[in-house]
Amino acid sequence: MDAALPEALRAAIDRRLEGRERSGLAQRALALSEGYRGGRASSALVKGEADALAYALTRTPATYAAVRRALSEVRALRPAFAPSRLLDAGAGPGGGGWAAIDALPGLSSVCRLDHSPAFLDLAEALAADGPASLAGAARLRADLADPGLALPEADLVLAAYTLTEIPPAILSGVVERLWSATRGLLLVVEPGSPEGWRRGLEIRSRLVGIGARLVGPCPHAGPCPVESPDWCHFAQRLPRSRDHRIAKGGAAPFEDEKFFWLAFERPGQGAADPAPARIIAPPRQGKPGIQFRLCRPDGTVSETLVPRRDRAAFARARRKGWGDALDPAGDQ
Repeated sequence: MDAALPEALRAAIDRRLEGRERSGLAQRALALSEGYRGGRASSALVKGEADALAYALTRTPATYAAVRRALSEVRALRPAFAPSRLLDAGAGPGGGGWAAIDALPGLSSVCRLDHSPAFLDLAEALAADGPASLAGAARLRADLADPGLALPEADLVLAAYTLTEIPPAILSGVVERLWSATRGLLLVVEPGSPEGWRRGLEIRSRLVGIGARLVGPCPHAGPCPVESPDWCHFAQRLPRSRDHRIAKGGAAPFEDEKFFWLAFERPGQGAADPAPARIIAPPRQGKPGIQFRLCRPDGTVSETLVPRRDRAAFARARRKGWGDALDPAGDQ
C-alpha cells in the first residue's frame, strides 16, 4: 500500500511552509511532542497557526498512513462498505479525512470536528485545492468531552489519535456518543504503545458490550489473548520529505508509524464473513519457511510456519506482512 501523502496535500503543506524558518518549526514540533507525551491535550498545546503547521508537518504523514492502512484492512474485510458521509472527530489538520477519501472515494459529505480553531483553519486551507468533499467540508468547533454534545450522524465516523486525549473517567461516555452518531462503521486509531493498546481494549469492551459488532483487526470479540508486557499493535512505513526530516531531527528518509486500530459496525448490516487470523508481529523468514505469529478466530495466539517446500503457499506468504490478515487454510 502506498502510504505517501497525496500530491495535493503535500503541495498544500509545502505552500504553507514557504518563507518559514525550519528551525523554528522544529522547536515547536519538539515542544508539541513533549507536551503530548506529558499528557497535555491539543487544546492546551496548539495556540495558533504556527503550532498547527508544525503539527501538520510532523504528524499528518503518519496519521494519513495509519488511517489509510486501517481502512485498506476494513475494505478487505467489508468490500461492500460504501459510505457517503464522513465525520472526522478530532480532525486536527485533516490528514485522516484525506486518507478516508483516498480509500473510499464515494464519500461525498465531510464534517470536521475539532476543539482547536487553529487546526480547523489549517485543515480548511490545506483542503482548498483538494477533493471537492474535503474542500467543501462542514466545520464544527466542539469538545468531544462535552457530555451535552450532539454529534452529526455519518456512515463512517473516524476518531484518529483522538481518544488518547480523553481522560479515562469520561472515555466511555465519549465512545458512546461517537457510536450513537455512527450509521455504518466507527474506526478508532490509537498510538501503537502499551497505553494505546490498553485504551483500545477498554473501547472495544465498551462498544461490544452495548451491541457494536467488531469488524477488525481482532478476528474475534472475546478477551484479548495478548498478555502484558507484550501488546498488540501494527506498523506502517511512510516516506519522509526533507522538511519532515528537519522538523523531526532525523536523517532517515522514512519512518515506521506504530499504531493500533479498531473498527465496529452496526449488527443489522448483513451477515459477517468468517474473520481471518491476523498477523500480530513481524514475520520471521528462515530456512524452513516463514513463521507467523497469529491471533486466531478461536481467541488464541499461536505460531504458524508456512514451509518453503509448499511453493504456492510460500509465494503467497511472502507477500504478507505485519498487520495483514492470513487465512491459515486459504493462504497455505
